[in-house]
Amino acid sequence: MHIAILTFEGYNELDSLIALGVLNRVKTADWRISIASPERRVRSMNGVVIESMATLEEASAADAVIVGSGRQTREVVADQELMARLRLDPSRQLLAAQCSGTLVLAKLGLLDGVSACTDVTTKPWVQAAGVDVLNQPFFAQGNVATAGGCLASQYLAAWVIARLESVEAAKSALDYVAPVGEKEVYVARAMRNIRPYLQDELATVSAGRNG
Repeated sequence: MHIAILTFEGYNELDSLIALGVLNRVKTADWRISIASPERRVRSMNGVVIESMATLEEASAADAVIVGSGRQTREVVADQELMARLRLDPSRQLLAAQCSGTLVLAKLGLLDGVSACTDVTTKPWVQAAGVDVLNQPFFAQGNVATAGGCLASQYLAAWVIARLESVEAAKSALDYVAPVGEKEVYVARAMRNIRPYLQDELATVSAGRNG
């Protein structure tokens, strides 16, 4: 199970690294989480340099892809050669986007007819791309999810875990990172945000197992 987190130059640490940390709380033999970048190294908006763990081509073949945000997302979507390397397909993989990462999905044509979440700064650009932006932290339709606000990255990670592993695994991962003394309320709030978008998919999985 490969989950790739697209992380570009000027990336937001909270988007890519919180998701990386939460996803890695799932301890199964085939669970692989990668930072995927167009270059060998990328520097964050605050100067944190990290090394890529996967190529964009590997990310395009992953079971799930989270598109992180950053200060240079508009430059990313304007780079036709780079965008051509992103062969994402919601019919065969889960797709999730954080803040300005939503603009990447929009420019790839993956949000046609789908409402989305993003941050306040990116909102007008996503709207200009023809996408209806919601005033909420998380939204999913089918295999595509979006989140708005840096700390909403936990919701994307939990949604991916719930879809690929189980709801209990998602709750366990969130419980691990939640503040001491607030774990129950923290997990409950997170699940309240993502559970409405899990019902149909989980019912399908359950029916398949019982069939």
